[in-house]
Amino acid sequence: MKQIDWGKLTFSYTPTDKIIRCSYKDGKWSELYSTSDMNITIHAAAAALQYAQQAFEGLKAYRGVDGVIRLFRPYENARRLNDSARAMYMAELPEETFVEACRMCIRENIDYLPPYGTGATLYLRPILIGTTPKVGVAPAHEFEFMVIGTPIGPYFPAGFGTTPFIINRHVDRAAPRGTGQYKVGGNYAASFRATEPAHEKGLGVLFLDSKEHQYIDECGGANFIGVRDGVYVTPLSESILPSIINRSLRTLCHDFDIDVEERKIPVQELNYFQEAAAVGTGAAISPISRIIDPDLNTTYEYGEAPGPVCCRLFHALRDIQFGRAEDKHNWNEIIKN
Repeated sequence: MKQIDWGKLTFSYTPTDKIIRCSYKDGKWSELYSTSDMNITIHAAAAALQYAQQAFEGLKAYRGVDGVIRLFRPYENARRLNDSARAMYMAELPEETFVEACRMCIRENIDYLPPYGTGATLYLRPILIGTTPKVGVAPAHEFEFMVIGTPIGPYFPAGFGTTPFIINRHVDRAAPRGTGQYKVGGNYAASFRATEPAHEKGLGVLFLDSKEHQYIDECGGANFIGVRDGVYVTPLSESILPSIINRSLRTLCHDFDIDVEERKIPVQELNYFQEAAAVGTGAAISPISRIIDPDLNTTYEYGEAPGPVCCRLFHALRDIQFGRAEDKHNWNEIIKN
């Protein structure tokens, strides 16, 4: 195991040993292979560079309390990548190829899998790009798939503490019937002019729907959830990425007899929530302390400590991921080293 100060890791890239790759050419995918060359060579006119024909995923591997290595719900990520591939007119990748590439990435970088108890994990970033040179507006017919791995700490500096957020009505993250429900880089690049100034002030960003700017949409790179009178509420929108963590939390809610509502959430309803949080692979659950609405000169307060529903769900999810509780939904893929 590498000599890394695991407890000081942030959600940032730390170099590892190997990357896993395969290529699509002449209508078929090549075999997966491992390489220590982290650089890729593509034509300057590649469709990924010219027209943003690309998609990506994010998932984590955990070293459990029992020493077992668990990869959380990789087949769901494989399906979501293919949803994005279809939307971006790219070749789909067989689900088993996706999952095997993730297994290989973990094995090849096993020395970077953080020890149990550090709070750190091994983050995997599968990437699919169009490599055919294109100058005219047209899709690629050749593609490259790769998986990189890196040990990470919490997405938000507070970890499972609370983070303040601010509503931005002046930047739209994604449009209905556009690419908001797919995991493609352009959605995130489009949000930078809102998120980066907020991050400099220690704030997360809450985006509203781009059509009416009246309803909660998404928290930058994560889904939004609120708790109102014990009910777990999350937005229903055509431009929200279907979060695998959000879906998992809703399943846990059913296990705990917590009612779930997926529906439009008017901005004014923020005043009636007792808890709020951003949820996703990077953050898992990041409770929100307050939401500032500068246009209405209003601040919605949720407390400086995580609320009881967020706490219960967070610890239940973590117990499954780290092997401290029964995985009765068979979410974990066990990695044989």
